[in-house]
Amino acid sequence: MPAPRTSSAEDDLAYLRSVITGGGPQGHFTMGVAYLAGGLLYGVQCLFHIGQSWGWILWPPAPTLAFIIGITVAMIAVLIWAWRKDRRQPRPGPVVTRTLNAAFSATGMVNLAVIVVFGAGAMRDQDFAVWLYYPAMVFAIQAAAWFVAWSLRKKAWMLATCLGGWVTAIALGLLVREPLLYLYVSTAALFLLFAAPGWIMLSGALRARAAG
Repeated sequence: MPAPRTSSAEDDLAYLRSVITGGGPQGHFTMGVAYLAGGLLYGVQCLFHIGQSWGWILWPPAPTLAFIIGITVAMIAVLIWAWRKDRRQPRPGPVVTRTLNAAFSATGMVNLAVIVVFGAGAMRDQDFAVWLYYPAMVFAIQAAAWFVAWSLRKKAWMLATCLGGWVTAIALGLLVREPLLYLYVSTAALFLLFAAPGWIMLSGALRARAAG
């Protein structure tokens, strides 16, 4: 009769820690790329709108719309590139795959619900400020995720990202009627709370791959 596994809890904890730290075969390459690219691209978009507010950028509506669409297209292209590149790496075990899929699916479900709620509300009330609550909710959700990460790893940068996301969510919620201040906060948050953690995760994933 086989001996019972007495270290399953330790194994599960080690696995969770490897997910958070970017360890394991895949590292968190795609997640790091997504955070870094999202922070940089949408941060640049916010800077563009700040330039418009200051009167430094005087583009007509058509080129402005093309630029905004181009940011999203570039983001999608980067994600596809990262995903395709990550596919060439060794695959994690079935438990890892199921856990990651469940985590990303849950996050996607929350984001979809928030988009529908605030998008429908903004169209119904004919008030764009209602839509601006959506980014505030995104930062709140991110803060919760980073709190889980910090609880597992106790990394100072994870706690800083968590607290920064929490403060940003509140600030954006209070500033939806102050467009310029809203843009200032959004720009800083995108660079500090998305691009910077993305760089940390991506660097860790690349180091893990090089060591492996």
